[in-house]
Amino acid sequence: MKIYYIVFIHLSIIWYRNYDISKGMSTFAQRLRSEIEYAGLLQKEVAFKAGIKKRALDMYLGVQASMPPADVAVRLAQVLNVTVEYLVTGETHGEKPANKYKSMEMDMEVLPEQVVDSLKMMVRTLAQQERERGLEPT
Repeated sequence: MKIYYIVFIHLSIIWYRNYDISKGMSTFAQRLRSEIEYAGLLQKEVAFKAGIKKRALDMYLGVQASMPPADVAVRLAQVLNVTVEYLVTGETHGEKPANKYKSMEMDMEVLPEQVVDSLKMMVRTLAQQERERGLEPT
C-alpha cells in the first residue's frame, strides 16, 4: 500500500511542475467558482457579503460568464480574500498565492490521519532529495 502512495506523490509532483495554472483555470468565472468553493461559502453568502444580488453572481459564474464592473470585482475579491488581479488574470506577479496548494489541502482533510502523516513524510523526503540535487522550485 505504501508504494502506491509513493508513486502517487511522485507523479503528483511531476504533474505539478508541468502544470500551468492559467491553462487549468483560464476564466474569471472558473477562478471565482473555485475560490467560492475553497472558502466554503454558498453563492448566496458571497453575493450578500459583496453587496450584490445572487442573480448578478450567477451571471458572473454562468456558462456565458460576464465580467463584473471593477467595483464589484473588488468586493468579490475582498470577500474571498484574493486579489482582483488573480480573479481577472489568474496571475499574482511574483507573489506566491497563499492558497497555492488549496486543492491538495482540501483533499487531505478527508484522508485518515495515518495517511496524511505518510504523505507528509514522503513530501519531506522528496523535497530533501530535490534540495540535495540543487534544483530550484519552479
